[in-house]
Amino acid sequence: MARNAVKKASLVGEMGFIKGGGKVNWFPGHMASATRAIRDRLKLSDFVIEVRDARMPLSSKNDELQPLLAGKKRVVALNKKDLANPNIMHKWVRYFDSIKQDCLTINAHSRSSVQKLLDLVEYKMKEAICKEPTLLILVVGVPNVGKSALINSIHQIASSRFPVQEKRKRATVGPLPGVTQDIAGFKIAHQPSIYVLDTPGVLIPSIPDIETGLKLAVAGSVKDSVVGEERIAQYLLAVLNSRGTPLHWRRFMDAETDRRLESEDKPDYSLENLLPKRKRPPSIKSDVVYIEDVVTRVQGALCRTLTEFNGSLEDEGDFGDLIDQQFEALQKALKIPHKTSEARTMASKKFLTLFRMGKLGPFILDDVPDH
Repeated sequence: MARNAVKKASLVGEMGFIKGGGKVNWFPGHMASATRAIRDRLKLSDFVIEVRDARMPLSSKNDELQPLLAGKKRVVALNKKDLANPNIMHKWVRYFDSIKQDCLTINAHSRSSVQKLLDLVEYKMKEAICKEPTLLILVVGVPNVGKSALINSIHQIASSRFPVQEKRKRATVGPLPGVTQDIAGFKIAHQPSIYVLDTPGVLIPSIPDIETGLKLAVAGSVKDSVVGEERIAQYLLAVLNSRGTPLHWRRFMDAETDRRLESEDKPDYSLENLLPKRKRPPSIKSDVVYIEDVVTRVQGALCRTLTEFNGSLEDEGDFGDLIDQQFEALQKALKIPHKTSEARTMASKKFLTLFRMGKLGPFILDDVPDH
């Protein structure tokens, strides 16, 4: 059993075997121009919806825009609340309340959740609605926090909330950070005319804090290829181990061993085929059942390796050895041939996909500030 199993998670990114990769720097040309355009529109906006990832309420903010946002009426929408730990989320809500910042946890794909956000925005803008003929709401956030999904949900319910007279246009939604590369405006109400502007996700030009950069990478706000899938997975494993998370998966250990023995001869599946297909009726061994089987094997493997670990998580060498053992266990759990040259990268990609889909459970990567 691991000794000193709980290491301060916020220090994980500073460990040598993770820190060695250097600073994260992803700032394509379109981000520089987009940042300038956002600054210009912020000056004209009447209200700002700042979308952040509920799994990292502080790390997913754009520090460069904060001085400009401070002088605006604003609500922080913590999106993807379905992927965040509800036992910790309420502490974050209290934190934002303590600093006098309006905050709401949302699921951008939920009609009722978005309606609550619109109700709050409408309440905060009630004075302006009575006085101004035209109002501008700006939606901002770093890449891949769900801004476009939120815009689309607003459009879907706008007809029942506002007397919209124009055909609504959907925003492009994609799984890769940086999909929305220009600023598009959408009219959602008339009398007064209310426009919502969706903006591209922009990061600060350089992320000097390695921990923040790695969190952004884990959540998918930075392209995997920039940081490297293995390094991202390495960091995620280190965070899970430092919190003792795999020890909560003990019930999967026996199941993982049994499945490993009985399914040696079963064919492998690519992670791309894990989700159910729309036009295909479910088979006896459906994709949903299969992905649950994969999750059980992965959780069981990580629990087993941490339970059998005899080193100290306070020792970087021991911790690094544990991570290496877990990569081997992941390769077996995900049925990746051990001799494959890209085995570790393949395991990293599949492991990260499971985490991002929420299949490994709800998490919040940021620690709540003391005050």
